[in-house]
Amino acid sequence: MDGQARPLVRGERVALRRPGREDRDEFLTLRRASADFLQPWEPRPARGVDPHSDSAFAAYLEGSRGGRCERLLLCLREGGALLGGINFNEISRGPFQNAALGYWIGAPFAGKGYMSAGLGLALRYGFENLALHRLEANIRPENAASLALVRRAGFRREGFSRRYLQIDGAWRDHERWALLAEDWRQDEGFSDPSCGGSGSPGSRCDR
Repeated sequence: MDGQARPLVRGERVALRRPGREDRDEFLTLRRASADFLQPWEPRPARGVDPHSDSAFAAYLEGSRGGRCERLLLCLREGGALLGGINFNEISRGPFQNAALGYWIGAPFAGKGYMSAGLGLALRYGFENLALHRLEANIRPENAASLALVRRAGFRREGFSRRYLQIDGAWRDHERWALLAEDWRQDEGFSDPSCGGSGSPGSRCDR
């Protein structure tokens, strides 16, 4: 983990930390290797933009500035290998205290329970460190793995949004799921379960 940022929160198997310039090569390599796996669940890049370029990574880092978005890397606790990412998007303060979660897992690490463990850490970080009151996840109805993930985490389905986000080149329907801080505090047993997602909201995750 030499040169990497210190973890913000750790579980038994995984940790969350902020990205830095030193993560560029590992990040782009994993995203490139996972492109086909993630394509159905993410927005298409703008015409002429290479999502696996150095400039794309620089834009990813820049997106965390300003307080409206916090982008975290999901890594193995031992050794620090990059597994995926979890984002707190559209952070709202004032009377709302809300953020939209986005998450993705690299194709080689899907189905191993890493995102389940990572989401548990993200909830702890969002409710305790960021002092948010509400976290929401907008998920395509076809994304069974992501729906199962948020159900296990205690999210509740709040509604259905027609043609809500442009994903993989088309406007897609999404289910709206949310978790409140007070509900999370009543059941904190999801911090690092053994069961087993830019990212965009509702990106593919492991089971």
